[in-house]
Order: sequence, then C-alpha cells, then structure tokens
Amino acid sequence: AGAALALTPVAVLMFRFDNPDAMLVLVLTGAAYALTRAVEQGRTRWLVLVGLLVGYGFLTKMLQAFLVLPAFTAVWLLAAPLTWWPRIRALLAAGAALLVSAGWWVLVVELWPAADRPWIGGSQGNSVLELVVGYNGVGRLTGDEVGSVGGGAGGRAGGWGETGLLRLFGSEMGREASWLLPAALVLLGVLLWRTRRAPRTDPLRAATVLWGGWLLVTGLTFSLMAGIVHSYYTVALAPAVAALVGIGGATLWRDRASAAARWWLAAAVAATAVWAYALLPAEWLWWLRPAVLVVGLGAALALLGVHRMPRVLAAGVLTAALLAGAGGTMAWALATAATPHTGAIPSSGPAGYASGPGGGRGGHGTMRGPWPGSGSGVPGGARWAGGGPTRGPGGAGGRGGGPGGILSAPTPSSQVTGLVSAGAGSFTWAAATVSSMQAAGYQLASGAPVLAVGGFNGTDPYPTLAQFQQMAAQHRIHWFIGSAGTGMISTASGGSDDARLIAEWVAATFPARTVDGVTLYALSAS
Repeated sequence: AGAALALTPVAVLMFRFDNPDAMLVLVLTGAAYALTRAVEQGRTRWLVLVGLLVGYGFLTKMLQAFLVLPAFTAVWLLAAPLTWWPRIRALLAAGAALLVSAGWWVLVVELWPAADRPWIGGSQGNSVLELVVGYNGVGRLTGDEVGSVGGGAGGRAGGWGETGLLRLFGSEMGREASWLLPAALVLLGVLLWRTRRAPRTDPLRAATVLWGGWLLVTGLTFSLMAGIVHSYYTVALAPAVAALVGIGGATLWRDRASAAARWWLAAAVAATAVWAYALLPAEWLWWLRPAVLVVGLGAALALLGVHRMPRVLAAGVLTAALLAGAGGTMAWALATAATPHTGAIPSSGPAGYASGPGGGRGGHGTMRGPWPGSGSGVPGGARWAGGGPTRGPGGAGGRGGGPGGILSAPTPSSQVTGLVSAGAGSFTWAAATVSSMQAAGYQLASGAPVLAVGGFNGTDPYPTLAQFQQMAAQHRIHWFIGSAGTGMISTASGGSDDARLIAEWVAATFPARTVDGVTLYALSAS
C-alpha cells in the first residue's frame, strides 16, 4: 500500500508542491491510523485523537476534511469491540474534540474586530463563516460560488468540467490518481463480499469499510461537484486507493488456492494493465504502452494457474503482475518528479501533458492581460467580463484553456523589480496589482510589499475604489502594475468589481509607463 501511494502521480506532484493538500492527506491518514487502533482496542482516547486530527484537516482545507467522516463513523459503530452506549459515548467525545480542534480558529476570527485583522479572502462580507459554508463549502458542490472566476455556471457542463460518475477516469483527472482505481474498485467489491458474514468486529471488514467508504464518498463528491475543482484534488483519493489495492491484493494472494481468489486477482491485474494502456499517451515512450498491456495480460492469465506452480515460478508471476500493475503509474510518477511545476493549478506528468483547466508547469508564467495599457494574455481568444476578445498563449510552460492571468505568478525583469523596490521603505505598499498570485510574483522578486487588489480571484471587495483612492491620496502606494487580472473578473458570480473599477480609475488618472512589457502607473512621487 505504501508503494502504491508513493507511485501515485498526483501524490508525487503534491508532496513536492507548496499546497495544503499534502498536509490534508497526512492528517487524514494519521486519523485513519488512530481509528484503526481505536477499533482494535476499543479505547476512547484513540477515537478522540481521530477527532483532533480531522479537525486539523479542517484547518488545512476546511470542509473537504469532513468527507472521511461517514466512513470513520460507520467503522466505529460497526466494528468497535464495545456495546452500543459506550460506542455512542466515545463517538460524542470524538465529535467534541473535532469541534474544538476545528472551531477555535473560526471562533477567534469571528470575534476579533474586523478593523484589526486582514480581510477574509474568498468572502464578500469579511466573514470566515461565509467562506467556510459558501465559497469553500456548498458552493463547491452546486457551482454557485460568489466571487468565483468560473462565473457560477454550475450544471453538468459548467466552467470546471463535465460532472458525472466517470469524471475521475476522464481527461482532466484520469492521469492523476486513477491508474490503480479500477483494481481498487474490483478489490473493494471482493473484500465486501468475502467479509459479508464475518464477525462484527472483524478487522478485515473494518479496514474495507474504512478505506472503501473514504474512496466512495470522496470520489463521488469529486465526480459530481459542479463548482471549483482541480485535478490535483484527487490526491485525497490516493491513500484509499493504495490501501484497497494493498489489502485486497495481499488477501487474494494468500488465498490463491481458491479459484475465485485467483480469478478476481487476475481481473484486477488485467483491469490495471488495460487502463494503463488507455492512460499512457501513444506518442510518449511508445514502447511502454504495449509492454504494460502484454505483460499485464500475460501475468493475469498466469495467475489463474499459479497455485500449481513451483514457488520460484509463482514468485516470478507475482513480480510480473506487480511490474505490469505499477509500470504505467510509476513511469508517470517519475516523469512528474523530473518536471518542474509552477502556478496555482499544477498537474502531473511530463511537460506538455498537463491535465485540467489552467494547469501549468515550468516556465515563468508571466502573462500580460487586458488591463488598461497592457498586452493580452488570456488563453485561446476567450471573452471575459469587462473586456473584449483576447489572444494569447496561456501560461508559459503549460497549455491553454484556463484562467491563467490571475493564477500565474509573474517573474518580472530586473528593471521592473528595481523600480518596484526603489524607495519602497517610504510607502506602505511598494506596488499594487490585481490578485494575490500576481502580487506574489512581484513581492517575491522585489522583497517589497505588494498589495493584492481583490484578493485571490480579484473579486473580493477589498480594497474598494474609495479605499484605494484614499490610500493613493495619502501616498501609501507607489506603483500600480497592470495585469491580466482585470480581464478575468466576472461579476456574474456575484463577486465585487472593485478591482476593475480601480484599474479603470488608475488608467484614467495617472500616466502609464511600460517597462519590459509591463505597464506601471506611478501613484506617488518617490
């Protein structure tokens, strides 16, 4: 199971990337371990630890952490070696631990005076509860996300891809975490059937319900959610897929004297080989696809008679099955590790095979969009609210098809960096630009503070036009930097258009200066 997790491409990607998803996987896997110990020993303290760790998962990525709770609750109620009331009492204690570990930060932020803390990015009302329940909560399921760059399209064919039961196998997500998914589903069904008459506290059935429930609930959520979803979210499936493959494969191999066990094991190997053949691009390592398919199908056929083979020959068949099963995902994972990634929406695999909308890797990601006085940078001739049709290559090093302008951190030239950093100590903000990703690129390059107008998406109502005008009048901001961001802003989702209004006011009020393709406006004399 550990090897299967380590060879999952999206795990290789996210465990090396500056993103909270890796931490979420860590704490939830730790919670699954604690639950396993709680079920084995019937100890409340282990279950309380489960609640604490899931609460930490909430602090990491909010409500996504709670997708494991149905499976965790079912496992405890089904398999804990206690009578009903002690099971319920321990579950209530774990719930209290979860509430404390997840809720303390929400409570502190809500009680803290709004004037003395930063704006809650992603909310329109400066409320963390709004963020939790709305933009990062129900909105992800329905597609009605106030302030989303996707425009709140929702539905089966919304701005974030086609929804449906086969979404995890599609072009956006398939190469991230689905390499072993067919085998995991086959083995999940086999394990449930084999343990259907097991004692209530049977550890194999408990493990099957734990990891199977994790996989089904999380997988169905990702498949059917109509709101913002990115292919790298599937890293949350990797522990469950790996565990089911490891547990199911080991169980059937131990029972290979049974014809049914051999047939199901062969089916899992064959399904993995066929799916790897489908996922691997024909033009990339051309020999790998047929090799995986031939070896996998051959190993599956040999598994049907493995019970009659000498030990050495049986070990060879097992090795061939493992190599065929891991060949595709291992090759894609190694290519992922060898490829530099950047931007807000990374995807696994070698350069040129990005998955999902807006995925980027390599390159500097500088994009100049339809801000007043700037060049274009929105991919593929898309038409966005507040601007006309644009043409551009998308993010450097990635493929077009997504909102690259506000999701790529630029790497400015030394001349631009010098202008931004010069005299920065005399201002509260050395510069301002739309969206936090754009601001981050200039801030990292210059080492000077850069104000992110409109927050992450450019749709937060902070600062307002009046607030920005006041800051400019007080000489608190030196430069305003033109960006692709204003062309990405859509008020169709209910978000604020203050960033666009600010850009228009700046362009109409201050003279423009273009340096190395970047348009800057001097708001204050240095």
